[in-house]
Amino acid sequence: MTAINFRGSMMKILSAALVTATAALAFSLTAQAEPDGEAVYNQACMACHMTGAAGAPIKGDADAWKPRIEKGIETLYTHSIEGFNAMPPKGGNLSLSDEETKAAVDFMVGAVE
Repeated sequence: MTAINFRGSMMKILSAALVTATAALAFSLTAQAEPDGEAVYNQACMACHMTGAAGAPIKGDADAWKPRIEKGIETLYTHSIEGFNAMPPKGGNLSLSDEETKAAVDFMVGAVE
């Protein structure tokens, strides 16, 4: 193999490795991105928190959220993850991660703060 062919082959291998590494890095950064609280809310929480079903506080209703917020964000997280009164754990979607559930809580709390 000539030096030129060897260098060309090595450049192709290095280019392929660089593309693969870049794609892997992009995927890992995407996987670690913060959950989208609004998207989780729309998918798992809106049915009750838009209508007040089963006593759920309506998103944006400061009076309904005030006593809950006063208990602290960690209590809200625990109630949303484990369930509380009529609310099922994770709003009934057990496939949600704890972080996704917390993001939905943050989204709803943010609507009244």
